[in-house]
Amino acid sequence: MTSAEETPGDRIDRIDRIDRIDRSTGQGFLAVALDEARLGLAEGGIPIGAALFGRDGTVLGRGHNRRVQDDDASCHAETAAFRSAGRRRHYRDCVMVTTLSPCWYCSGLVRQFQIGAVVIGEARNFLGGHEWLADLGVEILELDDPACIDLLAGFIKAQPELWFEDIGR
Repeated sequence: MTSAEETPGDRIDRIDRIDRIDRSTGQGFLAVALDEARLGLAEGGIPIGAALFGRDGTVLGRGHNRRVQDDDASCHAETAAFRSAGRRRHYRDCVMVTTLSPCWYCSGLVRQFQIGAVVIGEARNFLGGHEWLADLGVEILELDDPACIDLLAGFIKAQPELWFEDIGR
C-alpha cells in the first residue's frame, strides 16, 4: 500500500509498531503499577496494580484492584487504570502495564480497545490471557519481576479464600 492509499489508522498502526517496548522501559513503567498494587494491599484489597501509558512514557491512567474496597467484582487493576485514563480516539499507541498477567476479562479490554502493548510484571502466580493477546498481534513484554511475584505470592498464602474468589475458583 502506498502512502496515498493509507488511512490515518494504518499510519498509526505502522508507527506504533516501530518502537517496541524494551525491558528497561518496561521496568520503569512497572514501577507505577507496583506502587498501585502496594496501595491496594494497604487498603485491604488484592495487590494487583496497573497503569496505562502513552508510548512516550506519559502516564494516562493508573489504578489497582478494588474488588474488596468497592464490593465490585469488575473493578480489576487494568479496568481501574483504563477508566482513570479517560476517553481517547484510539488506544493503539498505548501500553497497559500490569503487575500480573491479565485475566480473560482484562485481556478482553485490551482486545476490545486495541491497546497496542502489554507489559506484565509476572505470570507465575496466575496465567491469564496474554498468550491469546500475543497471537492477536499485541506486543507482550513479560518481565518475571521478583517484587511482583513475591507480593502476590505472600497475599495468596495469607488470604487464599479471597484470592480464589477473585480469580473465580
